Amino acid sequence: MELVSTFLNTELPRLVCEYQVWTYAILFGVVFCETGLVVTPFLPGDSLLFAAGAVAAGVNMACQDNPLDPVTLSLIIIVAAVLGDTVNYSIGRYFGHIVSRWIKPIYLEKTHQFYEKHGGKTIILARFVPIVRTIAPFVAGVGQMTYKRFLAFNIVGGIAWPLVCIYAGVLFGGIPFVQKHFELVLIAIILISVLPMVIEFLRHKYGRKAS
Repeated sequence: MELVSTFLNTELPRLVCEYQVWTYAILFGVVFCETGLVVTPFLPGDSLLFAAGAVAAGVNMACQDNPLDPVTLSLIIIVAAVLGDTVNYSIGRYFGHIVSRWIKPIYLEKTHQFYEKHGGKTIILARFVPIVRTIAPFVAGVGQMTYKRFLAFNIVGGIAWPLVCIYAGVLFGGIPFVQKHFELVLIAIILISVLPMVIEFLRHKYGRKAS
């Protein structure tokens, strides 16, 4: 965690100064891989966007010329997030049969039914949950979730997630406590990211018991 904190809080501003506008391409690539390739859930997501938002606001910059703009950054990351989930979904849909060989047909049918009924909420909430963010679109593809339905919620989540994380960095990244205790901020980001999924799970579980 300390290494991640050091990179995001210290090295990222230096890299932005070094690579200038190419930083957009680097951030695009990281987000695209994290959301688009089911084998790369370990890449930073929420914390990277928070730190990038802080850098775009001029926090900890090691040079006077700041190439990052919050609006441009948000638009680029939104495109990366939507495309990433689309690719991940397509991999699951068209190559999921390789995985399906080891899964009973009844489970695949249940997965399909689940995503047709609850897939919208799952795709949106998964955006804010590390690792689940990478797996959810792949499973939606394997479960043959209707593409038009998937795309609609993919776009909603793909817009909401970057805006929340980037502008949280823009607004709070310059606070001295945040800069001094960035490790705690990373933990808080992870906990807050997981919270919506936990709330939805508890609501669904106890709501079903009540009914």
